[in-house]
Amino acid sequence: MGENTFKTIDIDKILHDKMGSKADRVPKFVRRWLKKILHQDEVNEFLARSSDKVGVEWLEECVKYLDMTLEIVGEENLPPKDDGRCYTFVSNHPLGGEDGVALGAVIGRHYDGRFKYLVNDLLMNLPGLAPLCIPINKTGSQSRNFPAMVKAGFSSDNHILMFPAGLCSRKINGKIHDLPWKKTFISKSVETHRDVVPIHFSGQNSNRFYRIANLCKTLHLKVNIAMLFLVDEMYRNAHKTFRIAIGKPIPWQTFDKSKTPAQWAQMVQEKVYEL
Repeated sequence: MGENTFKTIDIDKILHDKMGSKADRVPKFVRRWLKKILHQDEVNEFLARSSDKVGVEWLEECVKYLDMTLEIVGEENLPPKDDGRCYTFVSNHPLGGEDGVALGAVIGRHYDGRFKYLVNDLLMNLPGLAPLCIPINKTGSQSRNFPAMVKAGFSSDNHILMFPAGLCSRKINGKIHDLPWKKTFISKSVETHRDVVPIHFSGQNSNRFYRIANLCKTLHLKVNIAMLFLVDEMYRNAHKTFRIAIGKPIPWQTFDKSKTPAQWAQMVQEKVYEL
């Protein structure tokens, strides 16, 4: 392929953007380890090859690259794309990588690219994905703009795809399960009259990942170290088959004052795990 100067994922730059001058204190061996565990070279090679694609086309290229086989159950439950309405699609988040890519490809294909993700702001480093994203960074300088960005997303004419747990699934009492879902998708769906479409995605990460996540919780670490391993987990989950189960839309009027938004969010989460 010749010398490749295309470099979108740049760990040194990301560290500097996140830490400022403190990034200079990060030892070289730590930087090398980060580049390895985040597969910087492999990811940049793929991004270079797919640099002519953007949005849903790029997502579909990712599905091919990861050699994912998607078995879709309940596709007939996807609302028609020409009914003039907007929907909120919510899913469990077992993997933290492939699930977002695959669901974006499925939803995007069905709705001609008319959807947005609510995702971690780090994913804005992926140029093919960035146009589909409403970035979330609750702890950085962007945090004060977060409510306005979410409101703008739900008020737009785009469908919204989100993972209400905020983090990918953890191993809880021996089972792979999301943490309790946050209520934002309930309150905003009611506010903007969006029915909610529940989706269940199969799959799990390695035992190593869950051990690290549980250790972080035990040590009460504020930094989500487990997230560093998600790209490596993505490569470990390549060449696999995943089941996507789509449930019937839940009318926004369902979410009345008989329960709190947090209780309704829990109810929808339970429905997802029944799919």
